[in-house]
Amino acid sequence: MILEQLRRRRGRALALAAGILVASTSFTLLTATVDTSKATTVGTVRKNARSAYDVLVRPPNSQTDVERRSGLVAPNFLSGTFGGITMSQYRRIGGMAGIDVAAPVANLGYLMVTSTVTVDVSRFLDSKASRQILRINPTLTSGLGTYRTSDEYVYLTRHPLTSAASSDHLFESDTLEQGTVDKATRRYQLKGKYDVCFYFNGDKTERTQFNMELPMKPNIIAQDFSERSPFDPDLSSRMNCQSGRSKATIDVPVGYPVLLSAVDPAAENRLVGLGSTITSGRMLTEQDKPWTLPSSKSIHGQHDSYIPALLSNNPLTAGTLSATVERLDIGDPAKLPSELGNPTAGRFVRGLHGTRVGQVGVDLSKGYQKALDEDAFTTDAYWTVGPVTYRRTPGGDLTVQAQPPQKPGLWVNQNNQPFPNVPEENQGRQYRKVTSHISTECVGMGYCGNIDSGRLPSPFVRLVGRYDTSKLPGFSPLSQAPLETYQPPQVTAADSATRAALHDKPLRPDRNLGGYVSPPPTMLTTMKSITALTKSRRFPSPQDTAPVSAIRIRVAGVTGVDAASRARVNAVAGQIRAAYPRLQVDVTIGSSPAPQTVTLNASAHVTEPWVAKGVALRILRAVDTKSAVLFVLVLVVCALFLGQAALASVRSRRTEIGTLRCLGWSGGEVLRLVLGELAAIGLAAGAAGAILAYVLGRLLGQPDAGTKSLLVLPVALLLATVAGMVPAWLATRLGPMEAVRPPVTAARRARPVRSVAGLAMLNLLRMRGRTLLGAAGLALGVAAFTVLLALTLAFQGEVAGSLLGNAVVAQARGADYVSVALSLLLGAAGAVDVLIISQRERATDLAVLRATGWTNRELAMLTLYEGIGLALLGGLSGAVAGLAGVLSLGQGVLHGHLLAVAGAPLLATLAATVLVGAALTVPIRGLSRIAPAHLLAAD
Repeated sequence: MILEQLRRRRGRALALAAGILVASTSFTLLTATVDTSKATTVGTVRKNARSAYDVLVRPPNSQTDVERRSGLVAPNFLSGTFGGITMSQYRRIGGMAGIDVAAPVANLGYLMVTSTVTVDVSRFLDSKASRQILRINPTLTSGLGTYRTSDEYVYLTRHPLTSAASSDHLFESDTLEQGTVDKATRRYQLKGKYDVCFYFNGDKTERTQFNMELPMKPNIIAQDFSERSPFDPDLSSRMNCQSGRSKATIDVPVGYPVLLSAVDPAAENRLVGLGSTITSGRMLTEQDKPWTLPSSKSIHGQHDSYIPALLSNNPLTAGTLSATVERLDIGDPAKLPSELGNPTAGRFVRGLHGTRVGQVGVDLSKGYQKALDEDAFTTDAYWTVGPVTYRRTPGGDLTVQAQPPQKPGLWVNQNNQPFPNVPEENQGRQYRKVTSHISTECVGMGYCGNIDSGRLPSPFVRLVGRYDTSKLPGFSPLSQAPLETYQPPQVTAADSATRAALHDKPLRPDRNLGGYVSPPPTMLTTMKSITALTKSRRFPSPQDTAPVSAIRIRVAGVTGVDAASRARVNAVAGQIRAAYPRLQVDVTIGSSPAPQTVTLNASAHVTEPWVAKGVALRILRAVDTKSAVLFVLVLVVCALFLGQAALASVRSRRTEIGTLRCLGWSGGEVLRLVLGELAAIGLAAGAAGAILAYVLGRLLGQPDAGTKSLLVLPVALLLATVAGMVPAWLATRLGPMEAVRPPVTAARRARPVRSVAGLAMLNLLRMRGRTLLGAAGLALGVAAFTVLLALTLAFQGEVAGSLLGNAVVAQARGADYVSVALSLLLGAAGAVDVLIISQRERATDLAVLRATGWTNRELAMLTLYEGIGLALLGGLSGAVAGLAGVLSLGQGVLHGHLLAVAGAPLLATLAATVLVGAALTVPIRGLSRIAPAHLLAAD
């Protein structure tokens, strides 16, 4: 009976089979796509969830308001932190259960390393001159600032420069030159020659000796600069005296602030692999500690103290010098040695007229490379800086609070003498408070007394090796927690004006201690060396008792962001918080850089990757929620589509079912007949769908296409059976006489119809059940689309904003869009199916209209209007239901997306209407084949 029914109604059976095929195959492939997308997302998250450390411990009050309110960690957080955690706190934290590595960082301060940048001016020489002077007027470009620096000179003579010492051996020079003797300058000669460099470089005061009118001879007593500003260009203006014909260079003095930090060598090596970065010398060890040389080996006094250190090969600060070159009009070359060899040399040289002959440029990093050749550095003073102060703008961006300009007193020593070669950038805009720490005066003595009583002598830094930060093992850029011990933050321009000011380059650290971007530590020492440096400062500071700036912790047994790993990390963080409630403890596992726009000033806006905490966990939670909702929604849409098709099939056979009931068929037999037909169709469609799913899975690149395709058959059978339960049950409820009656609402008071559109609306109202059935599928499709869109936007809003979240959003879009398209297509297909069945059942009515003179165009418009009405009813109802469903999920889902979520279902309704109208072109063309006489005779 079942097979005979399927054969006799093969058109309907094939249509239903096609629906089951599409629904089951689409559902299987879509769920497979969702699973694949979820697996890819989860894999990406797990792969990038862990960086160098899992927990970051910082001093009390180190977290800014912006960090606290937004769950972020500033990328330059370490640069403004100098102490705050005691050594006893560090040791106790390092010994807590569950900690694999506890690596401390103690920022001690910026030392000033002096060097020179060599500028070759050989091509600007006068090849015929016996003596000549060239001057360069340099301009320093660094970051967003440009600074005028001191003029520098080179004196080139073809005559030899010799060495000699004074009779009392208190003065010695190697820039002595024979020249024309002037009676006024004879007394400044040393063994018959003039020192052509001393007065310009060593003493420009033109002081007199013993209150006489005679200027002083060269001597070793330093010039007093206590009344001069550290930024006075004359302090750094130098003359290079050279002998030769065609080769001349100018050594421009420069200073490099180098941040010295203490680390635990063993912990640092385990955490980031510091030992693998050593390029020369050796790695620091736990045995390295300060030492003192005996007086027999000391070169500075009775006892010299040293601390061991590593120096980075990279300067980590950026800047370029560009300079115009002038050839000076020196007059009589024979008189030049006497002019340069007397106290008026400075006034004489600065007063010479110059002719511009060219331009030169040099990178400041060249001077740092020279400093790498040194083995020891002094610690006469160091400087510490404070953090940057941020606030949120009404637009959600960050703005930086500027600090007052630096005071000149920051750059003077114990004797109020300015430090040489203070970087010019320190005159620029300030974003950090700078503090100087002057050393004691008992260097080389082994003990301190008088004003420095109770303190320690200032040690020297002795380099044991050099390291290259580029050799560090790489960490994923999607989850990289700040590695400020080795890498400066990547700050880029946020608008065209800033991009032009930076010449399309990133904003790198400069030599301005109060600048926005601070360089990471360039010099590393051991934790055992901290006291030797901090207690050698004349005045005590908090670093004496709490020198540690941060502790980076890697937790044992952590493999990713799974539940067990999260529990281990949270347990360690909980222990630290319980032991030291005032310390700032951040869980950094699963974090990811989250770009933030920062306003530095009215004309400078930059973007830098702050770190958002807990990104990986939020992504996994959002993925689980979205995947579950997608699964349920697609399953409901597919089931409703099939149920609608099955119900339409049953309703189209009302007369047949009524006849069977009249012949004595029971309700159970009718139920088995209907379900059997649907099961047979489901089996056939499932078998075909399995093959189709396998082929499509391979084409779509699904790795488990074979396994997923095997699910199509049971899914098709289940969908067909479940979808047919309600129609089959309704078929058993029909009585014999009721089943053969047309399914039309009882007649009421007649109303005149004056248009085709009016008749279409009346037809929809006459068949309320069928109309609601057709609209229900489309309504659910639009509602599903609305909910899916809201969830997708909410998902993107939940996880986007960080590099890891943006990568995940890009991967997860495909399944979302396929779900949306499938829900709309199945809903539209259900509505069209109802309209086609309605047209077939009303063939007699349409024949009557044709017989009474209706044209094909009018019949086509009637069907089209019915389709539009049904589509609008379903679409608008679905839009309202979808918005209600979104609101039930929480108002936060609509935050920032209200217009999109509200407007999208209306567009979906319009799209569904167009789909229904387009699909109706086939049945509309069938209207022309209606034979009125044949249909009316059959009726």
